[in-house]
Formats: sequence, structure tokens, C-alpha cells
Amino acid sequence: MTFEGRQIACVRGERSIFTNLDFQLEPGQVLVLRGPNGAGKSSLLRIAATLLKPAGGELSWQGRNVLDDPEGHRSRLHFIGHQDAVKGALTVRENIATWAEIRGAAVDRIDIALATFGIEHLADTPAQYLSAGQHRRTALARLVASPAELWLLDEPTVSLDDAGAACLRDAVAAHREGGGMAMAATHIELGLDDVGILHLAAT
Repeated sequence: MTFEGRQIACVRGERSIFTNLDFQLEPGQVLVLRGPNGAGKSSLLRIAATLLKPAGGELSWQGRNVLDDPEGHRSRLHFIGHQDAVKGALTVRENIATWAEIRGAAVDRIDIALATFGIEHLADTPAQYLSAGQHRRTALARLVASPAELWLLDEPTVSLDDAGAACLRDAVAAHREGGGMAMAATHIELGLDDVGILHLAAT
């Protein structure tokens, strides 16, 4: 199982964001994206999720171009960006259950997800009453509630306190121990050992 990008290019409007970008992820690996604002970290994650088409190059999964089956590719990943899709009218548990149901995950994954991110006590609280950090933990809980091979995380520690960041670190560590892969754009150290770093430069 290999997720690979070769000679990836991104153009937004008429501006070239990056060109000739290469990366490779194997089971258990984490790749951290670094670079200043505007360098294309979020764009690369969106390309990796097939939410944005590259201007050049190729993304492949096990040697097959992911654009040959974009829906199949999306079914094996989680993308968590700035818009986290938590529904305010639903309780924390209902939000997590919805994501689990969409992916056909086992019901017991819901309680595991709540515990992983320390939000068991908020299970019956409507999401509209959550703090920003609790809201973020709820969004991140989908990673555990409905397992996927590839996690694409855009500034995942935003709004998290130290305890919340530790929950995320432990979740990523367990994910990679199970053979999962992750790409994360973050300015904050995730506290993980043996991660790859991909530096993107502003153009």
C-alpha cells in the first residue's frame, strides 16, 4: 500500500503555487507539511483528497492513478480541514454516529471515538453549545469512529488545548501502529517520533 505524488503542480487563478512536488507514504508513515502561509500546504492536502485537481503530475495509490477512481480514493481517506462539518443541532454522539454510519463502521466505534478525544461527558450535548476546542475534538473523533487508511489533516490542532493536542497525538500514533498513513499541515509540533517533513516554499 503506497500513496505517492510525482511532479505535482498547483495553480490557483493565474498564480503558480508549487511545481514538481514529490512525496511518498507507506503504511505507518506520517508526513508533516511545513511552509509559510500561501506556500500551498492546504492546496496539497486538497489535491491529495481529490477535492482539487492538480495542474500537473500524478497521484497514485498502489501504482494506480487516483483520478481513475476518485470516489474509491475518497472512501479510503478522511480529510479534516478548516470547515469541520459538525452540525450544531445534533448532539456530539449523533454527529459521530452519522459519520460512522456513512462509512458503515461498527456502532462500538462511537464510544471508542468519544473516549479517545475525552468527550464522553459531552455525548448528549448539542454541538451548538460546545466551546471551540470541544467542537474541534468532536470533528476529529470521526477519525476513530469510522477508520480510514489515509488521514489528511489541515491544521488539526487549531483551538485545541494541550490535553486535546495530546488526544490527537495518541490517535495518530495508534493509527500508524495499525498501518495507517497521515499527512498533516501544521505549524505546531505534534509530538510524534519519526515523521517525514515536506517543506513548501512561498513563490
